[in-house]
Amino acid sequence: MPDAPFRGYKSYSYLTPAQDYEVFDLDDELRRVPDYDSGLSEEEAQRAGRLLRDSVVISLHDHPVVFPRDITRVRDYIRTGRQHTGYEGLSRSGLTAVFDNMMDGTGCVTSKSAWKWDDTIYDLGMRLCDIAHQDYVRVARTVADIRDARASGRLAIVLGMEAATPIENEVDRLDILYGLGIRQIGIAYSESNALGSGLREPGDGGLTVFGRRAVERMNKLGLAIDVSHSSDRTCLDTFEVSSKPVFITHAGARSVWQTQRMKPDDVLLACARSGGVVGIEAAPHTTLSADHPLHSIESVMDHFTYCADLLGIDHVAFGPDTLYGDHVGFHAVFAAQLGVHSMTGPAFDKVPYVAGLENPTENFRNIIGWLVKHGYADADIEAVVGGNILRILEQVW
Repeated sequence: MPDAPFRGYKSYSYLTPAQDYEVFDLDDELRRVPDYDSGLSEEEAQRAGRLLRDSVVISLHDHPVVFPRDITRVRDYIRTGRQHTGYEGLSRSGLTAVFDNMMDGTGCVTSKSAWKWDDTIYDLGMRLCDIAHQDYVRVARTVADIRDARASGRLAIVLGMEAATPIENEVDRLDILYGLGIRQIGIAYSESNALGSGLREPGDGGLTVFGRRAVERMNKLGLAIDVSHSSDRTCLDTFEVSSKPVFITHAGARSVWQTQRMKPDDVLLACARSGGVVGIEAAPHTTLSADHPLHSIESVMDHFTYCADLLGIDHVAFGPDTLYGDHVGFHAVFAAQLGVHSMTGPAFDKVPYVAGLENPTENFRNIIGWLVKHGYADADIEAVVGGNILRILEQVW
């Protein structure tokens, strides 16, 4: 693969700072926290580097934007409608493609509650405008776009949404989103919408009649479907209704950590039976484990090994769900809105960041290093860091 042709572009640098947009002191894309020591031998490090360089590496879920250094100003930052893509950090990540889920439930451009249609279009249009002014990242609308990006040493961004909430009861809005470049969409976030139940709800109504129509339209359009934040029954209903494989883009196993945010075995198995893939989550204080209750790459990989054993290696991938900035502080600001602290589960001690999986730049370097150190074959590593996702996209898109 040729060297990435990143030329130092910064988001919105085609405009005049302070005159055309409000300026924030943004956090570091590179080395915000100390480098993680994977403990690899020289031979293992060389093998891990080769696999990162030679594999199709796809993050199934991330938010690869840079947040303010003072995270308490994040709402002011979001209200400008201009999230800054971490181009430099991404250029050093080894990623072939990243599923970018933009502002989603924090998209409070004009509203305190997010999930508004106008805010979604505002966010999408602003990001597309910024991307159009540089030549390193390309928006992927087809599998060929991902392959072409890799061949030219560029990065493919797949635009996605964590929930279809903004379409309200208008199924044709899915067509509009597809036309604007969206290629992956969730059914519901933690709270229910017109399509189905979210995982925070006290009752589980599953997929609605409208939700079934929406799934059928997603299949016809070629929109990849995600049920990461949907209730258990909504997940199972979606697998049943969809004629194409479904993703759980970012979650973990409830058998490893007993919270609603994780998926029970029957949901994980049904996803695999549908032909789908489960992306393992790494956002702070999600994929903890009894063996590693201080959240780190080791906790995350406990979920990976459990899911790989349960489902088979061909049905597991990684959707780290990371960003550039203080993710723990970000959760604190949006705790009520995102339901971060409202779901019961085992007690745990908080960490300032997830060691080894803190941001999109380091994630797959350390994931591959862990897999190498733990004796996984090259073919299995290539499958879980991107090959499995690519196989599903070829069926769905």
